[in-house]
Amino acid sequence: MKYPLMRNNVSRSDLDAVIEHLKTDDPILTNGPKVREFEAAWSQWLGVKHSVFVNSGSSANLLSMTVLKMRYPEGGEIILPPLTWVSDVSSVLQNGFTPVFCDIELSTLAMRPDEIFRKITDKTRAVFLTHAQGFNGLSDQLIKSLDERGISLIEDVCESHGVTHNGEKAGSIGWISNFSFYYAHHMTTIEGGMVCTNDDDVYQELRMLRSHGMVREASDPKVKAEYVKSYPDLNSDFIFAFPAYNVRNTEIGAIMGLEQLLRLDEMVERRTSNLNRFLTNIDSDKYFVDFKVEGSSNYAFNLILKEANKDAAEQLMKRLQEAGVEFRRGSAGGGNQVRQPYLKNIVTDDHYKNFPVTDHVHFYGFYIGNFPDLKMVEIDEICTAINRL
Repeated sequence: MKYPLMRNNVSRSDLDAVIEHLKTDDPILTNGPKVREFEAAWSQWLGVKHSVFVNSGSSANLLSMTVLKMRYPEGGEIILPPLTWVSDVSSVLQNGFTPVFCDIELSTLAMRPDEIFRKITDKTRAVFLTHAQGFNGLSDQLIKSLDERGISLIEDVCESHGVTHNGEKAGSIGWISNFSFYYAHHMTTIEGGMVCTNDDDVYQELRMLRSHGMVREASDPKVKAEYVKSYPDLNSDFIFAFPAYNVRNTEIGAIMGLEQLLRLDEMVERRTSNLNRFLTNIDSDKYFVDFKVEGSSNYAFNLILKEANKDAAEQLMKRLQEAGVEFRRGSAGGGNQVRQPYLKNIVTDDHYKNFPVTDHVHFYGFYIGNFPDLKMVEIDEICTAINRL
């Protein structure tokens, strides 16, 4: 494939840092001091108090919903988009919440604020907002309204490291935020994720939930002391506060993350430059180009046909294949999640019809790779192939 979705973004220096660690006498390999160092560095970069390194963005989503369920054991409704990754919806279901889907706007691929407000009820527990494909999904109106209503905002930033809203990084604005460090994303720990918050209580809960619910994982001595006092018959090293998980990451992943983080801002800048070139060169008569690019951080080029034309979509896929351009149909997460079989007994069979914009992207939207070392001449070549439609 001449133009894959992602070229290898692991550098020689990344690997050398891992090798140097492995060469030390009796190196720590599981969750240890490098994990804590990476968490601190990430928190500083993002502008939050606390970060918890886990084994995937999906695990980050799961922990976020688990923390929310601890506050609402009776359940409730979570507003989220149908254009997202499966683990966003799965984490809602796994914690006994009811997903309430909200259609998107093309300019951000995120939920329309007016649609969110229309879906809010007295059962709404959180808005689970996806910053899809590197676009800023927030608005001042949404932030202000949720704050006034006392509804939590949870940000999925798994595809959007470095996105900003009014100069603040996405992931520093909501109650909790989730990131992914999967191989193809903005930066990588090969597999990995991060949960971030400014809430001290949430942070302690996340630390315990990450590691079997063990109280000894809490960093606040007061939390530990309270459990030890309440359960004097238990071994203090083995008090399990919650029915939890093992979603820890490793020292190897943390070392990779520390090295990659040094280059993240530069990689975001390159990708933004690439996106501007791409949007300038594709045919605006055929493709939607009016994305809100201010503050964006796109690891992919979104290609959305303006017209709902099946023949044009087939022809476009043929052109991309002929040019050696790898692509994914349906944009983020493969398109409209409401059409997926795992929701068959949860929503009605025709529920997808309520989300026409998402459904348009499902059939007539595509994404192709935007990586830091993509050359301008390569972008031009891709655009030439696309414009031959």
